[in-house]
Amino acid sequence: MTATALQTPPTQTRRLVFPFTAIVGQEEMKLALLLNVIDPKIGGVMIMGDRGTGKSTTIRALADLLPEIDVVANDPFNSHPSDPDLMGDEVRNAIAQNLPLTITQKKVTMIDLPLGATEDRVCGTIDIEKALSEGVKAFEPGLLAKANRGILYVDEVNLLDDHLVDVLLDSAASGWNTVEREGISIRHPARFVLVGSGNPEEGELRPQLLDRFGMHAEIRTVKEPALRVQIVEQRSDFDRDPQGFMSRYQVEQEALQARLVEAQKRLGDVTIEYDLRVNISEVCAELDVDGLRGDIVTNRAAKALAAFEGRTEATVEDIRRVVTLCLRHRLRKDPLESIDSGYKVQKAFNRVFGVEAEES
Repeated sequence: MTATALQTPPTQTRRLVFPFTAIVGQEEMKLALLLNVIDPKIGGVMIMGDRGTGKSTTIRALADLLPEIDVVANDPFNSHPSDPDLMGDEVRNAIAQNLPLTITQKKVTMIDLPLGATEDRVCGTIDIEKALSEGVKAFEPGLLAKANRGILYVDEVNLLDDHLVDVLLDSAASGWNTVEREGISIRHPARFVLVGSGNPEEGELRPQLLDRFGMHAEIRTVKEPALRVQIVEQRSDFDRDPQGFMSRYQVEQEALQARLVEAQKRLGDVTIEYDLRVNISEVCAELDVDGLRGDIVTNRAAKALAAFEGRTEATVEDIRRVVTLCLRHRLRKDPLESIDSGYKVQKAFNRVFGVEAEES
């Protein structure tokens, strides 16, 4: 996909979004989001921070930045025209019968999941009457279907019902959503980047659910006065003249988009030395991280970062930059504990990898 997909259509056909490359600060959040776009199998990102710190703005900016994707026209699941893991049953059957498919391009979808959403709204529903009377699987797709190959954003995810969070995490991990009712079962692809955000003052997710998120980014209100002024001025400039503001960042947006596309292509060639993989697992063991998700995600994130930086071999520095994001939320054993700021993770990393503390 070429970077020309970023050319801005007329304002009346598209809502203008604050450009990703214009966002000041919050490097931890931006890095976590970019790595999840490069490798969605990292498992999504949980963003916790103060109100008014640009969480929603950044996520919408990321979705707007991404290049257009090839989809089968008029398909409710944004089916990929050639990858069976990303296509619905109807498209798969059409390919098996050598029927022609109409291919079109569309922007990567970003789906907002409202707090009051029901399970039917999220997963989709089966029309039993139509299924029984007409003998067809009458399925009304839900938000998970619309989010396939896109981004699913849940604001205030810590206030969402635990059962719904479980459903989202299961779909994000497996890449499929299954709806069963009265003996009828429908399965469709649901591979998306899951992004949750929330304010820690309103409560944390249970450790068992938090562990299912690949990465955990913490953001804080900017304290430096000059930086705050810059952020306010940028927002004012964008609100006053969105088209003009976006044109100033067009070149940077196109360059970042091209880097992401190249990184996605390069990812399969990136390797990480055996000794470094052993060290990652040693860090996880020292921190008493339950299960192996921490090991897997840290390896994936380090390789995604190497791909983003244009390399085919992950380094100790790549691991250092991602290890806190991948492990800090896996240290909690008690729901009443607060999440580690990163000190414990970096201390264990420094010891295992033989890095001087002052370099962290």
